[in-house]
Amino acid sequence: MRTLLLNAIVIFAVSVVTARAEDLTARQIVERVHAASGGEAWLKAGTNVMRGDATLCREGDPTSCVYANRYVMYRVYPTELAHGAHAGSGKFRLDAFDGDRRIFQVAFDGARSYDHDGPLPPERAISDEMSAFGFSAIRFALQPGFEVERLTDDEVEGRPSYFVRVKDPSGTGTLFGIDKEHFHVLCAQWKTTKGWHMRQYSEFYQLTDSRFLQPGRVRHYYDGVKTVDIHWRSAEIGQQIPDSTFVLGPGVKSEN
Repeated sequence: MRTLLLNAIVIFAVSVVTARAEDLTARQIVERVHAASGGEAWLKAGTNVMRGDATLCREGDPTSCVYANRYVMYRVYPTELAHGAHAGSGKFRLDAFDGDRRIFQVAFDGARSYDHDGPLPPERAISDEMSAFGFSAIRFALQPGFEVERLTDDEVEGRPSYFVRVKDPSGTGTLFGIDKEHFHVLCAQWKTTKGWHMRQYSEFYQLTDSRFLQPGRVRHYYDGVKTVDIHWRSAEIGQQIPDSTFVLGPGVKSEN
């Protein structure tokens, strides 16, 4: 009888904890994401320089895949999302090289988008920015003007996950899948001119000089087909990045 009573107490306690977790609001889930990602160190990192390598497959065609052994992103995180989560924000540059051979270079200087030939035409710039920018929605999700909504729970690569939609002040939505155990962001999804875009994040590590959580692997998909597989081998936050880094044109080479 005593054993049955103890078992009943344990089952009740577990069910209460589970219920509490399942009863989390969308806002509470996002709060836990912020804390798990590094809190203020993550929210106010300022800049991030990520270095690694990547496999790039144009339109998901396996015969077109190329390997970039030098893949570098320079990022100045935005302080606001004035034009929504899927418009250019902050500053951004991405270099993809195979040895000394340039595969591509793209950038956003805070006002204009570029490739290695210089400023992009407006139509292409809008399309490229819509695909490049989106994750910041989760950073700003608790700010005035943003809405967060909890959606149906699911799994991401077998890991039970919460799903939330973040709607920015422009009315644009971004979906996030969040690991129920660690509150890591496992995926982000949004609509683009190139199709339904999803990024999957994994192999997380914390930077040694802060609590900043860096995904070591990021994969890009369009309409369910993988196009990019990145391994970020290192990341440095809070470093000064010259404004000239984000302006591209003929003769501009990789910074590092």
